[in-house]
Amino acid sequence: MIERADISGVLTQIRSAQSQIHQGIDASRAGFSPLVSGLQENSSQLVAGVGAASNIKEVPSFATLLKQAIDNVNGHQQQANDLRTRYEMGDPDVDIVNVMISAQKSSVAFEAMSQVRTRLVSAYQEVMRMPI
Repeated sequence: MIERADISGVLTQIRSAQSQIHQGIDASRAGFSPLVSGLQENSSQLVAGVGAASNIKEVPSFATLLKQAIDNVNGHQQQANDLRTRYEMGDPDVDIVNVMISAQKSSVAFEAMSQVRTRLVSAYQEVMRMPI
């Protein structure tokens, strides 16, 4: 029969893993912050720079920001694959909790990037359907 202390210990571990997963999801959302902050910076510079054209600095293009976001997602996936491989090879420094958290981070980041791609494609198709 399972003792009460064992059950509460397992419950504590599950709650700890859940909080780490939620922190990982927030961190992966932060991976898109360079894209969002870059777009906000672009818009604020355009508004502020209307009167002062000499103060405009070089701003990264949308393609550059999108590439940075894709590279960030790729980094999450590579880290998850590396941890998974190290765990499968028996590395004592890697535990299953870190492997699962990393896998969830990469999954959430990839799903978010997939949604961005889908919306970009639908916006492009809508623009192409507009009459000239």
